[in-house]
Amino acid sequence: MVRCSAPGKIILFGEHAVVYGEPAVAIAIDKRFRCEMSFTHGDVTTINGMVFDPEKQNYLDRAMVKLGIDESLEIYTSTELMSGAGIGSSAAVTVASLGCLFGLKGDVDKGTIAKTAFEVEYEVQGGASPIDTSTSTQGGCVVISSSKGPGYLWGVSKRGTTWNIHESDIPKLKLVLGNTGVHSPTGKLVGKIRQFYKRSDYAKDIVQEMGVLVQKGHQALKDEDLEGVGRLMDQNQRLLSCLGASHPKLDALIDAAREHSYGAKLTGVGGGGVMIALTDEPEETSKAIEGAGGKAYILSSTKRGLSFE
Repeated sequence: MVRCSAPGKIILFGEHAVVYGEPAVAIAIDKRFRCEMSFTHGDVTTINGMVFDPEKQNYLDRAMVKLGIDESLEIYTSTELMSGAGIGSSAAVTVASLGCLFGLKGDVDKGTIAKTAFEVEYEVQGGASPIDTSTSTQGGCVVISSSKGPGYLWGVSKRGTTWNIHESDIPKLKLVLGNTGVHSPTGKLVGKIRQFYKRSDYAKDIVQEMGVLVQKGHQALKDEDLEGVGRLMDQNQRLLSCLGASHPKLDALIDAAREHSYGAKLTGVGGGGVMIALTDEPEETSKAIEGAGGKAYILSSTKRGLSFE
């Protein structure tokens, strides 16, 4: 039997721009997906006492196919992560599941797990960046860029694009996530921004400016300059709005959160979804977000990535 858990994540800087080769910074959060697996003598694989359904458990099914697992398994799972909220729930499911599957085979290497998890997400979603799966695997703060630098961990390549994954030491952060309750299809919004980027030099300038901002934000994090990080989060939000990634309800939650936080911005694809606020006053920030019509969740960053329990 093997037990694993993996954290969710949030992107602090660089969503959307990372698609065009700019850097991005993400951190693991203290909410996790847990998985337990063992081989069984039964005829079918079960999950939480029910017969395994490949269509409902598509990430896990694809992970099993990747590793050539054809024996029956007994699987139990639990989660603290909301699905579809931009906090890497599918990445945590994939990473923890692969941790268990590799563990059953007796071959555990974080780089291999992260790269395989990216392949699983790419195939299930029809496209993906490795930032979610690498952050869930490694934990802490992860920086993705087109070139290698200090703290280099591993590289991931797909269809002519190479992402270089780095770890970075930053202080523990207190955050509040605000959920608008508005669902935005990822593919539709990403496609809309892609068309804007192709047609407009203005959009290209915004993306390049976001790339510079990511580097400044990363340095502020390393310097433990939370006020500077907050100001850059606010700037990042303005640029994301110019790209068309924000939403009136996101703007309302972000504006409400700023009174009690260093800075606030959307995280993930946008168009609804969720925002984050960096704060030393999480209770007050949560009240402000809920007063503006959102659902608030207090989070902390964590250095703990994929763990065998």
